[in-house]
Amino acid sequence: MSTVKDAIDLDFVQGHFPGLKSVWVFLDNAGGSQIIQGAVDKITEFLIERNVQIGGSYQVSQAAAEALMLGRQAAQTLVNAARPEEIVFGPSTTQLLRTLASSMRRQFLPGDEIIVSHADHESNIGPWNELAEFGVVIKCWPLDQSSMSLRLEDLEPLMTERTKLVCVHHVSNILGMVNPVKEIAAFVHERGARICVDGVAYAPHRAIDVEAWDVDYYAFSLYKCYGPHTAIMYGKYDLLRELDGQYLYFYGKDKVPGKLEPGNPNYELAYSTVGIVEYFVALGRHLGGEGSDRALLEAGFEGIKAQEAVLSKRLLDWLSARNDCRVIGHEDDAARVPTIAFKFDGLDSGAIARAMDDYGVAIRFGDFHSRRLVEDLQENVDNGVLRISMVHYNSLEQVDRATAALAEVVSKMAHAS
Repeated sequence: MSTVKDAIDLDFVQGHFPGLKSVWVFLDNAGGSQIIQGAVDKITEFLIERNVQIGGSYQVSQAAAEALMLGRQAAQTLVNAARPEEIVFGPSTTQLLRTLASSMRRQFLPGDEIIVSHADHESNIGPWNELAEFGVVIKCWPLDQSSMSLRLEDLEPLMTERTKLVCVHHVSNILGMVNPVKEIAAFVHERGARICVDGVAYAPHRAIDVEAWDVDYYAFSLYKCYGPHTAIMYGKYDLLRELDGQYLYFYGKDKVPGKLEPGNPNYELAYSTVGIVEYFVALGRHLGGEGSDRALLEAGFEGIKAQEAVLSKRLLDWLSARNDCRVIGHEDDAARVPTIAFKFDGLDSGAIARAMDDYGVAIRFGDFHSRRLVEDLQENVDNGVLRISMVHYNSLEQVDRATAALAEVVSKMAHAS
């Protein structure tokens, strides 16, 4: 048995997640993570103490408005935005990107170009493809399958003076590789275009820094980042002002971000962002960090990175030691987050995942709404790929429990066939 130990204080970490009292081992976190108790507390507080519409003169309405602003300010800290008005709340990343595409539509003339990647989740492809109806030319930045990466040398010939926007993922929810968003953004900006980043598969694992990366738009889902089912989109303030509104006609261009939040955001879920950031800050302090909330948050994510590296190595070592399966993407644990897709030779991924239910281990199979990528890789047979997606509250013991169960399941299926 390996002497490697968990790299983080799991008693401290797991104590913040009430759902981890379950008998299940949650290894489907890229589909949705467990929620922090502090986020639950903020939701409860709002619904009991502040549950009215904002905009009134009376004290409870003022308290509701305060909660929404506190949520924006927490999200500002979470992504390192310049101001809270650069934070747009919405029900999901999918809906926020659709809102963005709709709000940008009149900025494009027939013949203008948008570049997407088939390695993305469909949420960052479909809304842009639909703009072809208005004469926008959609180009595809191809994944280099030899390196399983998006290369700038493949992007460069696609870009012309008519290229207005490049849409790309920060991390693939199948490949798990971290794209160099700062480098890509600089490359795109040098050629006169803007960049929209899907950060869903990155946000639970590393600190977001939209200012340092100089991205124009960045969206991710809180329910995959230890919160409730809601999402956040960052946009540079001047760019948000240029967007068409999606709300009331008398909300002018300066009504940012409200004009992009039709019907208003969900107040209690927005407020829960405060509890999420408080957790990262507390974790950073527990790990010996000092300074501002942002500095402590970054220290917390350094601890998260260390734990996830241990988890990734344990699983990837087990998978690579077998001769009956392959990892989809790189096996280099240092270059990825612990979202790991793989496939067993000749076996149905769906049957394996369902058999794991009997062991109390939650994993998933399929294409994870990255169907174009799975089809391009020709991995869409036998119910697609298996995926184990871990976060920092998972333990080495849980990884070992999962691999032991997988070994039994695969052995039984191989003998049965």
